[in-house]
Amino acid sequence: MRSMSRHPLYPDTQAHILDTGEMLIQHRGFTALGLAELLREAGVPKGSFYHYFKSKEDFGVALLSRYFADYDTALQLGLGENAPGNQRERLLAYFARWVERAECHDHSNTCLAVKLSAEVSDLSEPMREVLKRGMDQVMARLASAIQAGIAEGSLAPHPQPGVLAESLYANWLGMALLSKVARDSTPLRRLLVETAQRLQAEP
Repeated sequence: MRSMSRHPLYPDTQAHILDTGEMLIQHRGFTALGLAELLREAGVPKGSFYHYFKSKEDFGVALLSRYFADYDTALQLGLGENAPGNQRERLLAYFARWVERAECHDHSNTCLAVKLSAEVSDLSEPMREVLKRGMDQVMARLASAIQAGIAEGSLAPHPQPGVLAESLYANWLGMALLSKVARDSTPLRRLLVETAQRLQAEP
């Protein structure tokens, strides 16, 4: 007997709802997305939604948790020892991808941290907490990469790698938002040059 919570067209109904929701949020934002629209676009009944998510807020928490888990996996691969280049080159390649995303007109490339941080932080404490944990994890990965670069000699010594990582990430988040409002990637391109200067190579 088929479970009532699983739509026959989508073996993984929960992932399908999250995928559909993420696509819609990339275009409209979280607040503007109505449950009826989400269910219509996903092609699933209301019961399927409430089987997996207690509320729209719970759905938002699950969506952000999945996003940051996937982001962390990609970040580890991009900054890991098996990635091309030395650690400084990997870090600069990571930030260069921010520019590439800004220049891509496909909304699916928009960073959810940039898209939702200002929108939901004052509206949902659970979603704000997921955003904070996710951003803290990103900054920790960047700090580890900076430390590894110093250790291998591709980066000049820095007294506080964690502070540098936090400053860089904050700069990129802010500039990504400015670039989004202006619909112009020039500020991000300037920031990439500044970032290369701050991530100094070992003399």
